[in-house]
Amino acid sequence: MARVHPVRVAVAGATGLVGRALLARLAVDPRIGSITALVRQPAALAGQPAAVIPLVVDYRTLADGAGLPAIDWAFCALGTTIKTAGSQAAFRAVDADAVLAFAKAARAAGATRMGVVSAMGADASASVFYNRVKGEVEQTLAAQGWPQLVIARPSLLLGARTALGQASRPMESLAQRLMPAVGWLIPRQLRPIQADAVAAALVSAVATPADGVSILLSGELQSLADRTVRR
Repeated sequence: MARVHPVRVAVAGATGLVGRALLARLAVDPRIGSITALVRQPAALAGQPAAVIPLVVDYRTLADGAGLPAIDWAFCALGTTIKTAGSQAAFRAVDADAVLAFAKAARAAGATRMGVVSAMGADASASVFYNRVKGEVEQTLAAQGWPQLVIARPSLLLGARTALGQASRPMESLAQRLMPAVGWLIPRQLRPIQADAVAAALVSAVATPADGVSILLSGELQSLADRTVRR
């Protein structure tokens, strides 16, 4: 019987809602051997499990494989908002340029599987700038030739942003309060979803061998996360 080697992973966007949830799940996953978490500042991941190794990077100069150790799987949860970024150009620098730089470097570092957090409504031909950028990134990632690429398109993300030092978002706060009472009225694909559920589904999907590109909508992410919890 062939020996199964521990999987080496890298996580970009590790300080955000989904990124933190990814680290927590990967750190206790028996399949995982090492976790490299890309950060901009050395202290950004203080208090994380010992299995998590911070790697300070500048996405603007992330070279093809030179900035990453050898890895098998890549996870990307990079993302901001136009309001937080301050301009469309600054938003694109994070949600497009940094994502694609990480993906290219991860491929050069040996990764054959990638899971990326995109957004509901991603469409390269969309008139809405946010959705158009997300769609363009998905198209470019698909053209990179990943043997296995999993794209998550969650609806509104829920989670404790203030605990991570992030500003709260009014729509998310409202959704947190309303979901217990009226969530069942919202179609499953549109229903807000917890960041941890997105992380659980993404890890499960990437860990399951498949060929080509898979797109998971919010309802499918929730269903996969529910099955993961029941195992």
